[in-house]
Amino acid sequence: MIIRRFLDDDGELAQHLVQQLNTSLDWPEGAGLTTGHVAKIASAAACDVSYNQAANGHLADLFAVLPLPGTPEGDEFWGAMEEAGGEAALYIDPGNMGGPSFDRLARGNEGGIADRVLSFLAELDDQRRDAVTKVIGDALAHDTLVAGGRYLGQLWLRDAETTAWHVLLARRRLHETEDDRKRFFEAWGDA
Repeated sequence: MIIRRFLDDDGELAQHLVQQLNTSLDWPEGAGLTTGHVAKIASAAACDVSYNQAANGHLADLFAVLPLPGTPEGDEFWGAMEEAGGEAALYIDPGNMGGPSFDRLARGNEGGIADRVLSFLAELDDQRRDAVTKVIGDALAHDTLVAGGRYLGQLWLRDAETTAWHVLLARRRLHETEDDRKRFFEAWGDA
């Protein structure tokens, strides 16, 4: 929807294709598929896929700043996470989630990691969430000047939760959301 509204002859992608391919947007004349059509297809594909990939990549980055499994520091950290988070921590435990989950994420798994993160967070009561916040914050505090590891843990949890939500929300395809958007615009237009 956004692509159709803002991609025009002066659009950055259209101009990039014109310059890189040394063609006009209506080339080849009289053909079914022109450079302009290719620009619109590329924009739509990039918009649809890149947001999910960026959000999933961000989830991987969030886990990458935590101590690595299989290292002494990582074993201590993940043990403390299990103690702090209880059974909920099993959703994100490296032994349960492991490398294959992140491998699938890198190949375009749109929701597996996000589902696990949200399931983990949904099962934490306030006391366990606070304990997890401390464990994560303490692990992150050594690399920053920000006072208080607990604050860093809160930021990590909020970021992970929001990013996972974005992944799940973006997973809905246009054909699934088109009617919702139409009703939304009508209702708000009539308000």
